[in-house]
Amino acid sequence: MKLKNPMLVVTDIDKSVDFYKKVFGLHVIMDFGPNKTLTGGLSLQTIETYKEFIGTNKISFGSNNFELYFEEDDFDKFAAKLKDLNIDYIHPIKEHSWGQRVVRFYDPDKHIIEVGENMKIVCKRFLDSGMTPEQVSERMGVPMKFINACMK
Repeated sequence: MKLKNPMLVVTDIDKSVDFYKKVFGLHVIMDFGPNKTLTGGLSLQTIETYKEFIGTNKISFGSNNFELYFEEDDFDKFAAKLKDLNIDYIHPIKEHSWGQRVVRFYDPDKHIIEVGENMKIVCKRFLDSGMTPEQVSERMGVPMKFINACMK
């Protein structure tokens, strides 16, 4: 068995495609009308057809119990790009205890999106600041094997 891709139920598929295109640069690679697969493996399904699939009208949005997670190499550039878009933020950019900067926001149907700084970039940022590999390992809570891989 193989996990193929996540699928989000959406109220307006064109609006959702436009959102994922503008924010992440994703494009439709398979278009089945009420179902579209985007680059990266994300699928979108219209709410009308999904109601038929599962046999109920009980579909809720905004439950804050699931998120799509992306990592970005140039986090500062991405954060600047978000300022030019109409984004419904869950929280502004924050830095987690392990040093990774993240931002969370909603897509048009209140699915949570998290974008985090690439963990290898976090490691390199700490190393470039003068921290020793051992200090970076402790600060990030990752094994030295990860730090060594980042240094290559």
